[in-house]
Amino acid sequence: MGIDVLLLLDRADRMREHCAASVPARENPGVWLGAAIGALALGGRDKLTLMTSPSIGSFGLWAEQLIAESTGKDGKGVVPVAGEPMLDPSSYGEDRLFVYLHLADDENVEIDAHVERVRALGHPLIQLDLLDQYDLGSELYRWEFATAVAGAVLGIQPFDQPNVQQAKDLTDAVLQEYLDSGRIEEPQTELSPRELLSGAQHGQYLAIMAYMQPSPETDAAFTELRRRVGERFRIATTLGYGPRFLHSTGQLHKGGPPNGLFLQVTVPRGADVPIPGDPYSFGTLIEAQALGDLRALMGLGRRVAAVRTDDIAAISV
Repeated sequence: MGIDVLLLLDRADRMREHCAASVPARENPGVWLGAAIGALALGGRDKLTLMTSPSIGSFGLWAEQLIAESTGKDGKGVVPVAGEPMLDPSSYGEDRLFVYLHLADDENVEIDAHVERVRALGHPLIQLDLLDQYDLGSELYRWEFATAVAGAVLGIQPFDQPNVQQAKDLTDAVLQEYLDSGRIEEPQTELSPRELLSGAQHGQYLAIMAYMQPSPETDAAFTELRRRVGERFRIATTLGYGPRFLHSTGQLHKGGPPNGLFLQVTVPRGADVPIPGDPYSFGTLIEAQALGDLRALMGLGRRVAAVRTDDIAAISV
């Protein structure tokens, strides 16, 4: 069945009308969502945990980039937590705001039960009800509007990305080192994953930065790793595949509040492809991006651990 693009745009246009300057703030869906996100973040609930009905789970990845890249700067920010496995609600700290996008007629039995358990423990939880998938048009507009409002509440400029360039510059430096020496230094840190997490404290989060090809198998392995970390240390976890996350959560990692713990996972290089017109391959470029990002984080004093393995289940925390 094809997508009715005009209907999708019509839903977005309706939300635009509801968010107009003439609409009082209490009745403006973009204003009140953004104000809630910003105010709760200032009050310590800066881990915006996105939960969705199963068929619209990918919305979380879109919202993750929007929120992280827009708000993570000047030492402030909202940490979007997307795709996190459902934990026992007792594992959630008091740094969480939950937002549930509920799609009517989806397979919601399991997620609805989980949401009710979270709500029963008193965590702030916002439920946004969607009639059908075309209401995603409304949500795309609402969340962009709300992110700008949250930025105003936090006192930051939501329309720039100053720290993205930092990682690019360090990647260029690594590539120049490669051209000079013919090799790229293997990422190394003083901390192991277990040591990184041994001092985990309330209000922190673990960012898993995976420089590897996504697949259902790797997704499942990282989901299990996130479950183990969340249940044992009671901190939020995020997962980004590199290098694409450098243009989303990468801004938050370096420009946001210093409450992140960073685990970089790289894999031994496999089959490689040359880049036409450049003296290095795609594999070399990705390794340079990983090392450049690691150097950026370490230069900012972030707590980082790096491992090179294709056996995610063997990562000991």
